Amino acid sequence: MNAETPILPPLDVLIVGAGISGIGIAAHLVRECPDKRFVIVERRARPGGTWDLFRYPGVRSDSDMFTLGYGFAPWRHDKTIVGGDMILDYLNDVVDDHRLRERMRFGQTVVSANWDSASALWTAVIEDEAGQRREQSARFLFVGTGYYDYEDPYDAQIPGLDSFGGLTVHPQFWPKDLDYVGKKVVIIGSGATAATLVPAMAETAAQVTMLQRTPSWYLTRPALDKVASWLRRLLPDRLAHTLSRIKNVRMQDFLFSKSRDEPEAVKAYLRKQLEDQLGSDYDREAFTPPYGPWEQRLCLIPDGDLFAALNAGKAEIVTGRIAEVDRTGLKLEDGRHLDADLIVTATGLRVMLLGKIALTLDGAPIVPGEHYYYRNCMFSNVPNFVAPFGYLNASWTLRIDLVGEWLGRLLRHMDQRRLDVVTPVLPPDHALTEVHPFDGFSSGYLARARDCIPKSAATAPWQIGMNYTADRKEMRAAPIDDGVLRFERAPVPASAQ
Repeated sequence: MNAETPILPPLDVLIVGAGISGIGIAAHLVRECPDKRFVIVERRARPGGTWDLFRYPGVRSDSDMFTLGYGFAPWRHDKTIVGGDMILDYLNDVVDDHRLRERMRFGQTVVSANWDSASALWTAVIEDEAGQRREQSARFLFVGTGYYDYEDPYDAQIPGLDSFGGLTVHPQFWPKDLDYVGKKVVIIGSGATAATLVPAMAETAAQVTMLQRTPSWYLTRPALDKVASWLRRLLPDRLAHTLSRIKNVRMQDFLFSKSRDEPEAVKAYLRKQLEDQLGSDYDREAFTPPYGPWEQRLCLIPDGDLFAALNAGKAEIVTGRIAEVDRTGLKLEDGRHLDADLIVTATGLRVMLLGKIALTLDGAPIVPGEHYYYRNCMFSNVPNFVAPFGYLNASWTLRIDLVGEWLGRLLRHMDQRRLDVVTPVLPPDHALTEVHPFDGFSSGYLARARDCIPKSAATAPWQIGMNYTADRKEMRAAPIDDGVLRFERAPVPASAQ
């Protein structure tokens, strides 16, 4: 930094990202540590993160709002599988209810952050939209930038795509005024994004074709939760929300466990749902993946909207591999040609932990894959640093609530004892056996990210857990001073001695 770069007074916590993670942790700080001074730095112009970025037709969550929502902020609508606009409204309500907007700094990108042991402070370099840089120091650094690259989605290297005479769009960068009325649309992909786009675009497009290389498993579920609606009419909002959340977590746990323990039984259940939606003579090839349920995330189909579009003849699913894209559409390896006016490349995300921030520890680079995760949120041997990784088989928010509660306990523990620095210590001669958290999951985006996520052991506290119920019990029961965390006071400056 040059001498003219402004240096701001230290904060207690610097939060990077104003999406589900950053908003959730900030709200927990307000609720549990109200004396803490913190700021939320967000590169976008508004809060919301993913739900502010993604604007493609029909964008919605594949988690219900009792688990995607926070435990402390009840969901008050009958419909629980909802679109992006309702999710964004909910997040903004949480922001306003906890007076977080006044703590947010928009259009600000954290370029780098260094932990200085001599001062016991993180110092972040923050760049604004004009390219001006400043420094901000803080005792704790929380990185809540999500898990994917906001700027560069996965490039599937589709041959000949540049020669296409129509328009090509990636869902991550959907044009605001894209007109596809009466046009032939081909959506490349078979995951949650493609399954969401098909019924939404089929309403006005001439024809929508979902081109899949590999089929996915689909789970049909009503968008309206009748039990939750009944509870909400009988009980106070907070209690109804809590009971509905517990119910849905247990249902998710049951389905995931059943998928791992009895995959053939779950396959039969999902096939029965397909028969109910499409009839007994449905195309088995198009709906039979070469992997078991929950080896990749199940695609949630609220109210069977995808199948309704297929039944109405407004959409179709084609299974095949692309030979090349030409001027008028896509040629498949089996010789078929799919005419298109618009190609949507719903081919997946690129995992990017820590939002491309260059992290250093006393000037030495911090490489996430060289560390172990501690309690699903801290890196081994990195002081005063929190960066959670959410669930692959449940809502990301469930993890954020657990980490927010635990972080509040940690900060109160340190305040009571006048401690400044906490480090999860893992000695070089540790006997941990690495168990990769992605084992058992076959999604391409996870396979491509194996080396950029911190390691996981088989047991807590060094385990990246994928069982919310077990994690909740363990994190709440475990003492803060567990023999793994090393607590210290900040060094006294020489000038003060």
